[in-house]
Amino acid sequence: MEKAYKLLFGTEESDDLYVYCCGLSQTLANHSFGPALKPHFMIHFVMNGKGSFTIGGKNYPLQKGYGFLIVPDELAYYVSDEKDPWTYVWVGFGGRRAEAIVSQLGLSLQQPVFKSDCGPAIYDLVKDMMDHNTFSVEDSLRRNGLLSLFLSVIASGISVSQRSDEGSANYYVTKAQAFVRSNYCNPIKVTDIANYVCINRSYLYTLFEKTLGISPQQYLTSYRIAKATELLQLTQLPIESIAISCGYSDPLVFSKAFRQEKKMSPSAYRKSLPKSNPVMDEDHLLLMEQLIEARSHESNDPN
Repeated sequence: MEKAYKLLFGTEESDDLYVYCCGLSQTLANHSFGPALKPHFMIHFVMNGKGSFTIGGKNYPLQKGYGFLIVPDELAYYVSDEKDPWTYVWVGFGGRRAEAIVSQLGLSLQQPVFKSDCGPAIYDLVKDMMDHNTFSVEDSLRRNGLLSLFLSVIASGISVSQRSDEGSANYYVTKAQAFVRSNYCNPIKVTDIANYVCINRSYLYTLFEKTLGISPQQYLTSYRIAKATELLQLTQLPIESIAISCGYSDPLVFSKAFRQEKKMSPSAYRKSLPKSNPVMDEDHLLLMEQLIEARSHESNDPN
């Protein structure tokens, strides 16, 4: 029989991310679980010894430094080694964001195994969860916060090469596009996008060319100019204000980028539009002009 320390917690299943259970097991030779189903995600991490894990019709021999994912409602079976039985910690979790986070980690039914050199940190986080085991608000918040740290530590040890080729391209490009949509109004560069999705700039370029047929810089510029076009159509904001709103601190750089994309200047594009377009009210336009004028004075102030 295994020597196990296991805690189960009452949970609010509407939460974004919550700890369902956690524990530590020091198993005997050939100790096994399953085949059986679990109603939530579970991640086991091997602290010492060896064993094997079976899910989705595949068997994975594992040892110290490896972890495995149990997917909800999928038959899973794991057994400790006959000569060197394993010791592992585990965390069961669920919530609205659980599936998306697991996917972001690169783990799935098809790829349920990972390797990490952060065993001591993983152990300390699970032990901290177990030490705060009451239903109090303090302990509940701490456990769920520790769960995020637990998943973060695992994420830090999963390399790009561990993701499937098909999934990695879609994953990183999708995340990069979302970053651009949220930050096009800021003076971001391609290096900022690459840093956000945790890959180097050249690899990001390769993924964009493969997936979208354009470079990250082309995507960023096109998105900004598309937003600028909307503002030119729907408002009478000054060109400088539109430039700033779309991430360009220099109106001349904005005009050059706009001309390359639309084959005409921003002012020429606005003049080409029908006169019936809705515009912002005069008070708002006056306020914008005052802000731009104040900004101009600040930039010219030698102090």
